[in-house]
Amino acid sequence: MEKRATIKDVAEAAGVGVATVSRVLSGGSASAGARERVLAAAAQLDYRPSALGRNLRQRRTGGMGLLVPDLTDTFYGQLAEGVLACARSAGEPVVLGSTGGDPEQEADLIGMLLEQSVDRLIAVPSGDAETWTPAIRAGMTVIFADRLPSQASAGDTGPSAVGDLMALDGLPPAPPARPLDVPAVVADDRAGIRTAVRYLRGLGHKRIAFLGGPGHEGRAHAFRGAVGAPVDEELIVSGTGSRDSAYAAASGLYQSRPDLSAVVAGGNVLGEAAVLAARELDLRVPKDVSLVMYDDVPWAELCSPPLTVIAQPGRDMGYRAAELVLRAGTRRARSVVLPTELIIRGSCGPRR
Repeated sequence: MEKRATIKDVAEAAGVGVATVSRVLSGGSASAGARERVLAAAAQLDYRPSALGRNLRQRRTGGMGLLVPDLTDTFYGQLAEGVLACARSAGEPVVLGSTGGDPEQEADLIGMLLEQSVDRLIAVPSGDAETWTPAIRAGMTVIFADRLPSQASAGDTGPSAVGDLMALDGLPPAPPARPLDVPAVVADDRAGIRTAVRYLRGLGHKRIAFLGGPGHEGRAHAFRGAVGAPVDEELIVSGTGSRDSAYAAASGLYQSRPDLSAVVAGGNVLGEAAVLAARELDLRVPKDVSLVMYDDVPWAELCSPPLTVIAQPGRDMGYRAAELVLRAGTRRARSVVLPTELIIRGSCGPRR
C-alpha cells in the first residue's frame, strides 16, 4: 500500500519548514515564492491534512515522544536515558527530537509528532505557554521535565505549527496563552542555588556572579533571592545557549568585573565555559575565582581542580517523567520536585 504523504513530506519537497506549509494551506501569510512551492508540492504529493483530526478523534497512539534542547548536553543525555529505560520496561517506543532551544523548531516538531499520531510527550520546553497550548488542546498528554515554559504576553509569538495544523482539520482555535496546568518533574532549583550561595558566603565571598542561559530564568531568580537585596545586576549574565556564546559571556564577565571572587554557573555547558575562560585569562581556580556548577557530569571530577557542583538526578528525572506520562490515562498526574545536592570538591576556596 502506498504511504500517505505527510506535512513533513510537503515541507521537504517545497524546501520550507512545517510551520510555513501549515500557514500556506490554512490561508495564512507567506511569501509568494514559498506559497507557490508549497501548493505545487501539496498537489504533486496529493497531501490531505485530514489525517491529523482523524487520528486525534480515534485516540490512536504512535508511542511516546521526547523533546530536549540539545542531545550533546550531558544532562539531557542522562534525562533521555531515564526516559528510555522506563519506556523499554513498558514496551513503549520513543521518538526523540532535538529542538536546539528554538521555540519555532519546537513547534515544528510538535506538529510532526501529532502527524505521526504520537499522543504522549515528555519535553524540556523552549517555547512559551502559547507554543504548548494548541498541542494540549489537541489531546496530547504532555509532561514537562527540568523546567516549565516561560509565560509570554499576548502577541509575543505568531501562530504555531500545531495551531495551524488544528485549523487545517477544522478543530477549534486555541485560546489566548495562560499558565498551563501541566504536570512536571523538576529539581529543587531554589534550594540548590541557595545552598551554593550560602556555602560561598561562608567562605567569605561577597561578590558572587551568576552565569545563565536559556531556560535558566528560575535559577537566576533563585540566585537573586539567595544573594539578597540590593542585587548587583551586572553580576548576572546570560548566554544564548551555544558553547561559543557561553564562553563569550563568561569571558566578558571576568573582564568587566575583575572584583568578583566566585561564579555560579547555571548548567554544565556554562560551567565548561567558566573553566575555559578562566584558564585563558590566567585566573587561578580557586585562588583567584571559586566556581560552582549546576549539574554533576563525569568531566567535572576530571577538572583540575575538580568542580564543586549542584547535582540534580537527571536519569531519575527522565524515568519519573516517563512514569507520569504512561500513567496519565489512568489518574491525574501530580508534579514531582526532586532534591538537589551540593557536592563539595576543590574548585572553591576562601576569599583572600
